[in-house]
Amino acid sequence: MSKPTTLSHRPRQRFGQHFLHDAGVIRHILKVVQAQTGQHLVEIGPGLGALTRPLLAAVGCLEAVELDRDLIPVLETRCRGLGELQLYQADALCFDFAGLRRDERDLRIVGNLPYNIATPLLFHLLAQAGAIQDMHFMLQKEVAERLAAAPGRAAYGRLSVMVQYRCRVELLFTIGSGAFSPPPQVESAFVRLLPWAQPPVQVGDAQNFALLVRQAFSQRRKILRNTLAGLLTPAAIQAAGVDPGVRPEMLDLAEFAALSRQLAGGTGG
Repeated sequence: MSKPTTLSHRPRQRFGQHFLHDAGVIRHILKVVQAQTGQHLVEIGPGLGALTRPLLAAVGCLEAVELDRDLIPVLETRCRGLGELQLYQADALCFDFAGLRRDERDLRIVGNLPYNIATPLLFHLLAQAGAIQDMHFMLQKEVAERLAAAPGRAAYGRLSVMVQYRCRVELLFTIGSGAFSPPPQVESAFVRLLPWAQPPVQVGDAQNFALLVRQAFSQRRKILRNTLAGLLTPAAIQAAGVDPGVRPEMLDLAEFAALSRQLAGGTGG
C-alpha cells in the first residue's frame, strides 16, 4: 500500500533549500514579474510552491524544474486545479532549458536559486540565453551585487563581465532572511536579467572572450601584463587601447571586448 501524500517537507541542507513564505515578498515578486496568460514560464526550484501557485494561476500553464524528488507529489497536490503544471525532476545545472522552447515564444525563467549553485547555474543559463526573454531570480545579495557591479568596485569580477555581456542587469529589491524557512545566514536580493538582442560590444570570438576574462580575474590583484601572460603580450594589450599596468577590475566591458578582438585577431604573441 502506497504512503499517503503529505504536505510537510523538511528543508534539506544538501539541496540548499530555503523556502519562501513571506506573503508581502511574494506579492512584490508577482508585481515585478507580471506573468500573463500565453507566456512561457519556467520556474527553477519551486520548493513548496509559494510562487508556483500564483504563477500557475496567472498563466494557466507552467513548467518547473525541481531536484528534490520528494517535493514532486507535494507540488502536484498544492497546485491541483490551478492550471497545467509540468514538473521535471532534474538537476537545473544539467537541464536543457533551450529545449523547452517549442514555438516562437521565448522562455521567462523565475527562480529561488540555491546559494551553493547560483553562479554555475547562471553560466549554464547564459549559454542558452538565445531562447530566453528574461530571468527573475532570488539570489544571495552578495551574488546579486556582483552581477550588477561596475568597474572599480570590490564586487566587480568575472561574473559581472560575463553576465553584463549577455544581459542587462537590474537589481530590484533586497529580501530579509526572515522571508524564508529556515532563515538563511545572509540577505537575499531579487534581480532581473534581460538578454540582449545583440551584445553591447563585439568580442571577435565568444570562446576567446570567456577564456580571456577568466584568466584576467584568476589572480585579480595582479596587473594585466602578468595575468594575461601567454595570451597577450604587453604590446598587444597596449595595441588594444588598454594599459597593461592596471588590474583587471578597472576594465569596463568595452575594454575587455577590445582585448578579446586583439586575441581573436591572432596578434597576441
